[in-house]
Amino acid sequence: MTKKQKKMLYRILAALALVLVLKLLPPLPMAAELLLYCIPYLVVGWDVLRKALLGIKNRQAFDECFLMAVATVGAFALGDYVEGCAVIIFYQIGELFQSYAVGKSRRNISELMDIRPDYANIEKDGKLEKVDPDEVEIGSVIVVQPGEKVPIDGVILEGTTTLNTSALTGESLPRNAKPGDEIISGCINMTGVLKIRTTREFGESTVSKILELVENSSSRKSRSENFISRFARYYTPAVCYGALALAVLPPLVFGL
Repeated sequence: MTKKQKKMLYRILAALALVLVLKLLPPLPMAAELLLYCIPYLVVGWDVLRKALLGIKNRQAFDECFLMAVATVGAFALGDYVEGCAVIIFYQIGELFQSYAVGKSRRNISELMDIRPDYANIEKDGKLEKVDPDEVEIGSVIVVQPGEKVPIDGVILEGTTTLNTSALTGESLPRNAKPGDEIISGCINMTGVLKIRTTREFGESTVSKILELVENSSSRKSRSENFISRFARYYTPAVCYGALALAVLPPLVFGL
């Protein structure tokens, strides 16, 4: 967990503890009870209220923070202090889980980006020359030394080794490789020196395809996400105005 996530966890636990303590107290005057329950509410939910107020100020009021503020403040106005605190606590628990999941996904993507090779070794006049993987043509012979990443898909011509494929397959055990075996880019050569005849260009290699998929998935929204975003533009205001009408119109109509 990050410091921000730990801080939120402590706020949630503190608010839960305060609500439980307040529930154990004997009945108190309404004003005193309201003030006491405002403490756990503000401990865990002050940032939600702040975002809701900023949204109203910026004329972008109809978001989840605004709905949470309306729901919880409404519960307090009706005297349901425990329910108001519970709603904001469970909302923050959900936000904490979401933040943790997003952070974990970002870390996994960052680790995946480490499989991108920076260079390929080509032997010229008995010396190894580092070149850009994009410059290596199909059928070229590249040399991969121990500890280096395999830059391009190919077939092993010379050398035996063990390969670390955990970044690609999740397999923790190293895989043995020998002449004649196919080898994919992104693996880490652990022991022997390999000579590999490339079978694909770098842009068509396994590591390039994986990185392309990751980059596209992070920049594009799915159909369901796009639908939810469009739906929320109309649903949220409709719910707010409907609730307002339900609160105001019946007393006016039946009061007459």
